[in-house]
Amino acid sequence: MKFQDLTAYKKGFDLAMEILAITKTFPKEERYSLTGQIRRSSRSVCANIAEAYRKRLYPKHFVSKLTDSDAENSETQTWLEFSLACEYINKNEFDKLTIESMEIGKLLNFMIRNSDKSGSSKIS
Repeated sequence: MKFQDLTAYKKGFDLAMEILAITKTFPKEERYSLTGQIRRSSRSVCANIAEAYRKRLYPKHFVSKLTDSDAENSETQTWLEFSLACEYINKNEFDKLTIESMEIGKLLNFMIRNSDKSGSSKIS
């Protein structure tokens, strides 16, 4: 198994790609602030899952990277709130993206709480 096969990674990647598409419509003055931040945090979810997977032989490091991923996912939710408040996305887009982000959070938290079943200390 490779990290790209993990459900949390797949869902995180899909969400990051959706955010990339939507942020292309954001105002140019947001390019280096909100747009850059939400793109970075959403992509970082996947990057941290990949790093966690490579550290799965070391349970504390594995969980640490997964909690980093969860934190980036929460940051993404915050940027979505700002995007809605600034009227860069509508309520339907916000709800859809937030639900997807919450699903990713649930998957990450399951992996954190069940690290022994989620790949930690296992080589596939």
